[in-house]
Amino acid sequence: MCVVLIRSLLLYILVIFAVRLMGKRQLGELQPSELVITILVSNIATLPIEDVNIPVIVGVTPILALVCFEVIVSCINLKFPKVRRLISGSPKIVVRGGCIERDILRELRFSVDDLLMALRSKDIFDLSEVQYAIVETTGSISVMKKASEDTPTRRDMKIAADCSDPPVLIISDGSFIPKAMESMKLSRCTVETVLKKHDISVENVFIMTADSSGNCFVADKQGSPPKKLRIGEENDES
Repeated sequence: MCVVLIRSLLLYILVIFAVRLMGKRQLGELQPSELVITILVSNIATLPIEDVNIPVIVGVTPILALVCFEVIVSCINLKFPKVRRLISGSPKIVVRGGCIERDILRELRFSVDDLLMALRSKDIFDLSEVQYAIVETTGSISVMKKASEDTPTRRDMKIAADCSDPPVLIISDGSFIPKAMESMKLSRCTVETVLKKHDISVENVFIMTADSSGNCFVADKQGSPPKKLRIGEENDES
């Protein structure tokens, strides 16, 4: 039993390493070659676990070989577009100018139900709203709505707005995150001072985020209503 446990742990670490080496993608975003490698790796990894008579190296070697092969193929794909199209295919336009391309749907073996389901996943329930739609090589669909149906932007409504990055998590479960603090150019002393003004200890903070404007969001571990603070100024609690 101990041998199986050790083998499982080693292969688990190896498979995690292999997946990380292949890149960060969700299962539905995998290219065909990546999906094949993922399936093969998972199947090979189970062999030494199911049969203790099979040496671990018999599972490790092909997994590493497959991952190295996938990395090499990815590099080739980057340099040679024709090879990339051969292995991964190319995006297909299924709606052009508001009209459904039936020949492309047949080529992709995409039924009307498949198309409607993909559109619903984009919060589109009426085909008349679609101007342009592309089926990507991963099988997902990208949609552009008609101008009359699209959500107006601040620019359309002539509302001025400053561009800023999203808030960054600087305290998690009572612990500072040094890299985040550095990216926001904040010191521990400054943050502790702001929290102290509102009778909050760092150890009691569950989540604290800050943006480039100095606005902070704080939620404590007791589940009290979250507070909006501002670094460098006294702020009313919300």
